[in-house]
Order: sequence, then C-alpha cells, then structure tokens
Amino acid sequence: MIRFLFQQSIPKRIAASFAIVILVGSLLLNLPISQLETSQATYFDHLFTTVSMVCVTGLFTQPVASTYNTFGQIICMLLMQIGGLGLMSMIAFFFFDSGKKLSLTDRLALQDSLNRDDTKDFKDYLRTIFKYTLMIEGIAAILFSYRFIPMLGVGKGIFTSIFFAISAFCNAGFDNLGSNSLIDYATDPLLSLVISALIILGGIGFAVWFDVKNSISCYRRSLQNKYHKMFYKRLHYHTKVVILLTVGILMAGTLLTLITEWHNPDTIGKLNFGQKLLVSFFQTVTMRTAGFASIDYTKANPSTLLLYCIQMFIGGSPGGTAGGVKTTTVLVVLLFIRSEIYEKKSINFRHHTIPYEMARKSLMIFIIFTVLTLSSVFLLSITDPQAPLLYTLFETISAMCTVGVTANLTPTLSMLGQIIIMTLMFIGRIGPLTVLLSFSNRKKQGSLIKYAKAPLLIG
Repeated sequence: MIRFLFQQSIPKRIAASFAIVILVGSLLLNLPISQLETSQATYFDHLFTTVSMVCVTGLFTQPVASTYNTFGQIICMLLMQIGGLGLMSMIAFFFFDSGKKLSLTDRLALQDSLNRDDTKDFKDYLRTIFKYTLMIEGIAAILFSYRFIPMLGVGKGIFTSIFFAISAFCNAGFDNLGSNSLIDYATDPLLSLVISALIILGGIGFAVWFDVKNSISCYRRSLQNKYHKMFYKRLHYHTKVVILLTVGILMAGTLLTLITEWHNPDTIGKLNFGQKLLVSFFQTVTMRTAGFASIDYTKANPSTLLLYCIQMFIGGSPGGTAGGVKTTTVLVVLLFIRSEIYEKKSINFRHHTIPYEMARKSLMIFIIFTVLTLSSVFLLSITDPQAPLLYTLFETISAMCTVGVTANLTPTLSMLGQIIIMTLMFIGRIGPLTVLLSFSNRKKQGSLIKYAKAPLLIG
C-alpha cells in the first residue's frame, strides 16, 4: 500500500490515501466483532459511516451508540484521527521516525496534503503536530471526564471522554451517547466550552499553532530588552489574518444567531441570556465544520438555517482539520472583487499585496464549491423530491464542507441520495482541486497558443 501511494502523482496520492483508509475501515466496521448484537446496520451503513469519519464530517445513517461495541468505537476513533491528521502524514511520520528519508516528490505530496508553503523541517513539523495533538486531546479528555465519569461510571466515562476529545479536535462531530448529538447538553458550560475550544484549535490550522507558540517563546525571551516587540507584532501575516477572521466570524455568527432565534421557543427562546449566549456561540463554532449540534435544526427559523449555510460554506482555516472553502479563500475572493469594482491595479489588504495567482486560485475554488453545491442540490431534488429544498441545501453544504450537522435528512435519503452525500464528503475533505487533478493526466504544453480576441458581450 505504501509503495502504491508513493508511486502516484501528488493529487492521486492524497485521494488514494483517503480511499484506502475508507475501504479498510468499512470492512473492519462490518465485522461482527465490531458491532452490537442489536445492530441493524448493513455494509452500506458502515461504508457511509467510514466515509463520514475519515472525511471528519459527522453525518450518519446509523448512530454510533446503537451500532458499534467498544472495539468498533475504537476503530471509529482511529478513523477520525487518521481522517483529521491524514494518512500520508502518519506514513511520513513513521518513515521519519524509523530514520528513513523521503524523496523531494514525496515531500511535495506531503506539503500539499498539509497545505504548507515549503518543505523545510518536515520531521520536526510532523512530530510537533502529533505531540500537540495528543497533548490537547489528553487535556480535553481529562476535562470531559469530570462530566462523564459521574454520569457513566469510571470505565465508560473515560472511554467516552477520549472519544469526544478525538472527535471534537478532528472536527469529526461524532458522539457515542445517542442520536441527538449534544441537544440534551445544550446548556452545559463544561461540554460546550471545551468542545468549542477543541473545534477552534483543530480548525484554525497547524501553521497558526506553531507561529503563536514561537511568538510567545520569542516574546518571553525578549522581555529583558527595553525595545522588545509586542507579541502580536511578532506573528506572521497569515496568522494575524486567520485570527482576525476567526474572531470576526465567531462574533458575527453568535450575534446573528441570538437575533434570529431569540424568540424561538423550540431552540433558545426559553433560555436565560447566559444560556442563549452559550448556545449561540457553540452553534457558530460548530458551523466551522465540527458537526456537533445543541439545537434541533428542524425547529430553527429558515433565516438561521440560511445563516448556517453561509458559515458552513466559509468553513475553517487552511492547514487544519476543518473543511469548507476556507476563511482566507473567501477573503481573497472578496478583496479581488473589490479591486475590480474600484479598478485598482493591485489587491491590497493590511499593507500587503495579494498575488493575482492566489486570487485566481481562490476564485477557482470558490466557483467549484458553488457549482458543486448547486448541482448536488439539483441531483438530490431529483433522487429525493420529498425533501424540503432548504433542508436539501443545508445537508448538501454540510456534507461538502465536512461539517456534519443535519436537519434529520441524511438517514431518510434514498441510497442514491446517500451516495451523493458520500461523494460530497470525500470531495470536501481532500479538496475539489485535488480531485480534479487526480483524474487529470494532461501534461503542460510547452507553448501557449493565442487566437483572435473573442467578440463577446458580458455583464
């Protein structure tokens, strides 16, 4: 398997790595030793669950709690962890750990899968990712145990805490409590805030982690210097932009959810102000591709669902466990549109100029996601005409942007509809451009051919 992965083109390696994990995972979950005796799941259900876990989405046709035993849930945790960090990252980690070296092509493939802009210090970079991932998930599991051990007992409480920690940090959105996600624990501040912190840490991007860590270390060392730089000024441009966008989206989303759902008795209408704020904040965080739910989306106002569709479409930040178009991509597209409207010669933001190549790529990603959304909604309206159109749009964006929240539609879809959802989850996890390039065998032409200008009218 490893030899096969590292003999393919870079996009094919990324796509094949996820496909292999999905195949193996579905076969493991289909084994009798992975399931409860009362399980009603078919192989298709296991395949759907595996795709959702490896693509860290959270949609399911059969709940984890009523389908898989302890062994099966351990397999689920492994699938979510592999999906969050990536199979190629894990293979490369073990290669480095065994003292072997990767070729330049292999490093480029790994660079593409991790969304890095260089191939330097991969060994230390991967080790740090794995170290901090285990540390963050371990701390979260300890915090969760304060809630789950009194509720479920020592053994099951610890196991459930670990399951939640992995699922939340990887933005997978699965739980092993039942089929209602966190609706029964919507006003629990411990669960809501710890899960929110895990979602943000997982979705903000590994590069941001390291930059913040290094900036803090440099800031501490420079405190003895009279003219030391402030912590914020030490951060890289990308980190500053990501933090700015993340804070802005979370604040705006929380406020808008409060406004649209304030008087809705079926969601937050009956809660006090503190609880309304907590639920609204948690829902805004989970729409950054986490998949946990603390309200019933079938009872939310249409304006709220449309707001959540926009938030899911934007998604998290590059280089992390989140999906979606990505915050920086949307920003670049908006800046590009602004520069065209005002006929500016360059795309500027915060005293930096964004290259037009980056703007073109961002616009391409945005258009591909938009086309996929519209075409998938159209196909689902054919395969499942009984489904409300708003719910179909909500489910489509949730799958494509690997969010995993649902208006209770996925289990009721036809098999063709569920296949469309699985395809969207796969495409959303590895990226539309990667999927397109993995099927492309065309080589770059040595010369550019230009024809007469097309006499078209536009606008």
